[in-house]
Amino acid sequence: MALTLPDIEQLFAQRGAEQYTGEPVTQLAHALQTAALGEAEGASDALVTAALLHDLGHLLHELGDTPTARGIDDLHQYRALPFLRGLFAEPVLGAIRLHVDAKRYLCATRPGYLAALSDDSKRSLALQGGVFTPAEAAAFMAQAGADGAVRLRIWDDQAKTAGLATPPLAHFLARAARCAHAPPTGAAA
Repeated sequence: MALTLPDIEQLFAQRGAEQYTGEPVTQLAHALQTAALGEAEGASDALVTAALLHDLGHLLHELGDTPTARGIDDLHQYRALPFLRGLFAEPVLGAIRLHVDAKRYLCATRPGYLAALSDDSKRSLALQGGVFTPAEAAAFMAQAGADGAVRLRIWDDQAKTAGLATPPLAHFLARAARCAHAPPTGAAA
């Protein structure tokens, strides 16, 4: 079943107050901060929308607190895609799908990046396949949308500040509406 923008708003209303594992922010605060960082950098509506929704997969299933501590990779980067495919095109979906591999890429190519990750992010990195080899890093960057996924990942890492003011969810859902697929014409009401 494809999600609509009202469905996404409802999902954040129901589960957005949950703690973002291992961080001093909620799921909603993390999503809003990530989108706000993208917006501040002048990113497109599609990339800001991907920033807002990059961790939506965490909200679509319940694995309890800190699944990585129990050796579980929740595959959240893939979990939301079937629900978003009817609403958004590849520029949004690709950045969401690639943001975990972007972490693996940054660990391989940016000095100090791995050491700066939170404990939970380090645990998930191991479960997600670890640091890319040079060949894997090159193959990652050859994919369409990899640059945007790297930008999203950097915002993701920075979006963990308790109490940081951001625009509200409605602001970012309006941006999402601008890059959403139009409903089919002539559809019966």
